Amino acid sequence: MDGTSASGKSTTSKHLAKLLGFVYVDTGAMYRTLGWYCLRHKIDPANEKAAATACRKWKTTLECVDKQVNLLVDGVNPARELRTPEVSSATSLIAAVPKVRDWMKKKQRECIQFGDLVMEGRDIGTNVFPETDFKYYLDAHLEERTKRRAAEGIHENLAARDQRDSQRAAAPLMIALGAKVINNSGMTIPATCDIIIADMQAKGAKVELVAAK
Repeated sequence: MDGTSASGKSTTSKHLAKLLGFVYVDTGAMYRTLGWYCLRHKIDPANEKAAATACRKWKTTLECVDKQVNLLVDGVNPARELRTPEVSSATSLIAAVPKVRDWMKKKQRECIQFGDLVMEGRDIGTNVFPETDFKYYLDAHLEERTKRRAAEGIHENLAARDQRDSQRAAAPLMIALGAKVINNSGMTIPATCDIIIADMQAKGAKVELVAAK
């Protein structure tokens, strides 16, 4: 599941994973974990070489708890500390580093050890799992996405964010080959999931819902 900021990727992916009984993977949280790590160890996130070196040196493990994958650092899950403005700023810098994205791709592909996945991010269909038949790209009108962010108490220039994500050299945000594009402006999360499930079935997947819609 790829898409623009505030397109509903996280909420849709969590709901879809619950419906299908799949494991949910938030790749953005993995990048945020590195951003948090850099700040904690006084590593300049704007220094590409330092950020890449951090990936080689930090001690991480993957765990799956309650059908959700977490990236642990030295056995610790820093989930509560990942959503600060400082971590967000650091993450936007380290996420553009090619060697960081290479490390993340390898780690994210390791998540298949936990079973069937619903994985969301910005380069899943193009870079992490390009071989999958089930690729979805979520979007919504800029005005609606801005309102969604504002409702969360976040005021962000999403147009500028979209431009940065789509123009970065390493794994830019783009619609994957064969992906179904869903503009969910004015749509509910269950309605978006219905479209995805119908597409999966049309492609031959045997979909069994384990949770109520």
